[in-house]
Amino acid sequence: MKTRGILKKNCRSGVTSSPQASGLAIIAKNYIFWAKNSMSKSDKNNSDKRNNSATNASWGGRFNEPVDTFVARFTASVDFDQRLAQQDIQGSIAHAKMLTKVGVLTNDELKQIIDGLEKIGEEINQQQFVWSQTLEDVHMNIEAALTERIGIVGKKLHTGRSRNDQVATDIRLWLRDQIDTIKPQISQLQQNIIELAKSEASTIMPGFTHLQTAQPVTFGHHLLAWNEMIQRDYERLCDCRKRLNQSPLGSAALAGTSYPIDRDFTATELGFTKPSENSLDSVSDRDFAIEFCAFASLLMTHFSRISEELILWASAQFQFIDLPDRFCTGSSIMPQKKNPDVPELVRGKTGRVTGQLISLLTLMKSQPLAYNKDNQEDKEPLFDAVDTVQDCLRAFGDMIPAIQANRDSMYEAARRGFSTATDLADYLVCKGTPFRDSHEVVGNAVAYGIENNKDLSEMSLEELQSFSSLIDKDVFDVLTLEGSVAARNHQGGTAPDQVKAAAERALALVKSRS
Repeated sequence: MKTRGILKKNCRSGVTSSPQASGLAIIAKNYIFWAKNSMSKSDKNNSDKRNNSATNASWGGRFNEPVDTFVARFTASVDFDQRLAQQDIQGSIAHAKMLTKVGVLTNDELKQIIDGLEKIGEEINQQQFVWSQTLEDVHMNIEAALTERIGIVGKKLHTGRSRNDQVATDIRLWLRDQIDTIKPQISQLQQNIIELAKSEASTIMPGFTHLQTAQPVTFGHHLLAWNEMIQRDYERLCDCRKRLNQSPLGSAALAGTSYPIDRDFTATELGFTKPSENSLDSVSDRDFAIEFCAFASLLMTHFSRISEELILWASAQFQFIDLPDRFCTGSSIMPQKKNPDVPELVRGKTGRVTGQLISLLTLMKSQPLAYNKDNQEDKEPLFDAVDTVQDCLRAFGDMIPAIQANRDSMYEAARRGFSTATDLADYLVCKGTPFRDSHEVVGNAVAYGIENNKDLSEMSLEELQSFSSLIDKDVFDVLTLEGSVAARNHQGGTAPDQVKAAAERALALVKSRS
């Protein structure tokens, strides 16, 4: 066609110098549009196939174009969830054994799958495995690698399960492993605290309320208070493990599966106490991760309190303890400085772990049943909380037994601030004075001591008797620091004998753990 030839010439030259040329350009555009839309059905199908070939093979059948490059990166989790690889392989082997048991797989197919998965596991351990972001996550990477190695048999592995119950199982397996690592770390820390408490059972220091001198206590008693906090944290961790140790495998996407699966078998194979009761709940809730982070937040809160005391006690104003140099740093400008960096950093990391708890609570709070993509965001906060707790446990486990008590400084500090005033009040009560009256008498004695710069134990008998005629020379048995702590001779009290007994009970409890 003549017009078409002119058109081609003009289009190639890019010249439209006349109204006629402009008209031809419009015709050209219409022709090109017609040509594109007149593509044969077979051509279009082939194009769709090409597009579809670029989609994820695990779910691409429904889709006619590949995922946008940014979306693929945005939705991928393999960069961080590859951490679940060994648990994923463990769960897959258990699932394959179950499929063999119910007749879905043959024994030969099972052997191929197990051999393939174990080899993939070895490659991952040796950091030889090539991860693909296109395949989104750890599960699909491993499954694709398996299929590549053993062929069509690898595609049978996903029978009767979904990525939803797969990831819920993997996270539980991973977290259970981490808890089983953390538990002995806590036990070791407790043992270190208790052993130090035994050696400092008679070391007198001031006890504080409102950070003001209150009553004399023993350093060993104070250390055992730390142990009690951590003991409750240990129990919370054990409770968390009990609740997470149920198998979601077999819940599939949300409703279960029509295949004749045996969930009791896979639960037993993976060391779970039982299968989970409800498929919807199994794949959607992450309360076990939240519960762990709640434990972690409380543990770190207790570590932060301990750190605060260590930081204060190591200061020139207190001089109660010395921290080894290996747990401290110096100043770039002040040569005399010895900074307690380890407890300071532990104190700072408490906010980090609490933040991860808030992240998971916020993640979970508005999700309808069942699984939603939101839950991809459950792993990084959990991973970080676990890592932080383990690092802080290691730091404290090494540092606590190396603490050196400055006993003289502690004793001198306990002498200041009228720390035995309560003992004098109790003494008067034993002599028949109502407590409120004795409280007033001792308050007057303290006011006198402040005015004259004298501690109660430094006053003469005559001075003390000016406040109450019931006071006798035996009062000095209770006004000494040693007498004060020895008088608290009951379970839970600060008396050295009670501290030693409490330390032995605590140590026996820790050592009884399997």
